[in-house]
Amino acid sequence: MTDRFLFEIFSFPVTAYELAAAVAFFALFALALVARGGRRAHTEAQMTELVRAHAEMAGRLQTFAEILGGRQADFARAVGEKLDSSAHRVNERLETSARATFVNLSALNERLALIDSAQARLAGLTQEVVGLKDILANKQTRGAFGQGRMEAIIRDALPANAFAFQHTLSTGARPDCALKLPGDDKILALDAKFPLEAFTALKDAGDEAARKVAQARVRADLGKHIKDISERYLLPGETQDVAILFVPSESLFAELHEAFDDVIQKAHRARVLIVSPSLLLMAIQVLQALVRDALVRDQAHVIQAQTRKLVEDVSRLRQRVLKLDGHFRQTQEDVAAILTSSEKIARTGERIDRIDFASDKPDILTAAQ
Repeated sequence: MTDRFLFEIFSFPVTAYELAAAVAFFALFALALVARGGRRAHTEAQMTELVRAHAEMAGRLQTFAEILGGRQADFARAVGEKLDSSAHRVNERLETSARATFVNLSALNERLALIDSAQARLAGLTQEVVGLKDILANKQTRGAFGQGRMEAIIRDALPANAFAFQHTLSTGARPDCALKLPGDDKILALDAKFPLEAFTALKDAGDEAARKVAQARVRADLGKHIKDISERYLLPGETQDVAILFVPSESLFAELHEAFDDVIQKAHRARVLIVSPSLLLMAIQVLQALVRDALVRDQAHVIQAQTRKLVEDVSRLRQRVLKLDGHFRQTQEDVAAILTSSEKIARTGERIDRIDFASDKPDILTAAQ
């Protein structure tokens, strides 16, 4: 037990044996000092006392060392238990944290999968938008795009005999569509070649100077196009008094009305009506109602003839119902007569049933005879 660790001094461990040796050294050093003092008479007694004190001190140190060793073991055991308990709690918290982290990572993976899918769809949409931009950048393909939208709207709403695409006028001009109004030989010319280059330059303008140049180009291009439509598609006696300029985009139509009101007024004076897809659809629906009314007027005599036949059929049906009603009345009278006869027969049968043929009474029928 004397080599048990007791404490540390400046990070150096001190055992019970080392402590006892240090005490003994100091005791001998004290004896040496006494011997040098010249008191030799008391040397032996002091030595004896010192030896006894040393032995007592060594015993106390050994007891103290044993007590410290026991307490150190208890302390180590308590620290071990605390460490075990702390480690258990830490493990539980780590497991809980690991489960929560796993759940969060699973949810995060699902969200990342959704984000990847949305990003893929967005990339596809971006490619489609880029493709549409490339289409609209080319004048011919842009004209085909506007022509396609216009044709789709008209085909879906009007019968085939109410319009004609690329109709040739007497002057050789060919509007993109010629609408035929009911009861009128004059056609309504429709143009779908909207000039978009100037609007593209206006959108890409980086400063105010470039914007003014682009606005001037928009006014010049639209003014020229409106003038061409008015001169080519407004022919007295062959076309209507107005022509239609189709804008294939609602946003372009809104921007045109918002920033270029002077161009709109110029188109009105030139008898050119600028329409968007929604306005064209509304106009086509009105024309569809007119076509339907014209068809009804053209078929009025047929409707009258069919109505007359329907009235005759209803009158004939009424006569047949009246005749059937007479049959029903005669049948009811015959049934009433049959019921009367059956009641008489039933009463006669009851009287016959009440006659007692086994008695000595005279026969009623014989007596009656």
